[in-house]
Amino acid sequence: MASTKQKVHDIIHAASGACAGIDGGSAQVPESDSGAIVPIQITMIIAIASEHGIEITNAAAADLLDTFSATMRSRQVPLSRQALVGWLPGIDNAINESTAAALTEAIGWTANSYFDQIEARTKA
Repeated sequence: MASTKQKVHDIIHAASGACAGIDGGSAQVPESDSGAIVPIQITMIIAIASEHGIEITNAAAADLLDTFSATMRSRQVPLSRQALVGWLPGIDNAINESTAAALTEAIGWTANSYFDQIEARTKA
């Protein structure tokens, strides 16, 4: 049976892969990906919480997603990259894929750390 750490690892990597696929496939349409990526990230947060024995609602997970991602927005690749490399076949897709995967990974591990702290406080 897999440990909590391994399950969380699998959850985060599955969500990151899904977000990368969506963002890479929609590179030529600005902002078209958020409708699909946000629900994946919310589901990831709920699943991570569950692995720590914490049940949260979709609304609570969405609030946490806003909180976690707010600190990471400044690290996003600027939209000007669309004008710089968007015309090169495949390059913009690769940038979008890697950005989506990296941000989802960061959000997932931030959520894990957050729920680790809550779990530790409830056991103390």
